[in-house]
Amino acid sequence: MKPTDTSIDGLAGRYLTVVLADEAYGIAVLKVREIIRLQKITPVPQMPAFVKGVINLRGRVIPVIDLRVKFGLKADFSERTCIVVVQVRKPNELTLQMGLVVDAVEEVVSLPADDIEPTPQFGTKVDTGYLLGMAKVKGQVKTLLDIDRVVAAPTVQSLADTAAA
Repeated sequence: MKPTDTSIDGLAGRYLTVVLADEAYGIAVLKVREIIRLQKITPVPQMPAFVKGVINLRGRVIPVIDLRVKFGLKADFSERTCIVVVQVRKPNELTLQMGLVVDAVEEVVSLPADDIEPTPQFGTKVDTGYLLGMAKVKGQVKTLLDIDRVVAAPTVQSLADTAAA
């Protein structure tokens, strides 16, 4: 039995697994609000390529980013491409709903702490601050995302402010 790591123990729980370019990633279920079909996204000028724009979700304007583009992955659209609406915490402690374009949604998995490993160190040039850890699920490795950090970039913050205005 391996020694317990208190930071890993706090990661145990339920995760929605999504597919980005044939790789699986986990998002904490408590952050997920809903999953919707891909719909018309209104572009916002002068945003980076990963910021697709905004959508109207039942009268609320929700910013949308394409996780595939943000992570530098191939971004093809298929009938399984969808938007996962998540609740993120901004640096000022306010929460915001945001849409994430993903290739597909897989399943919800319950992960005990024993199935989660710390994020490996890739060297000083690679930022892994947005990764919670690596999970072993049914013989495969799934990367667990800290969705608050993934979308906490200043550009995304400015998009959220634009959407709120």
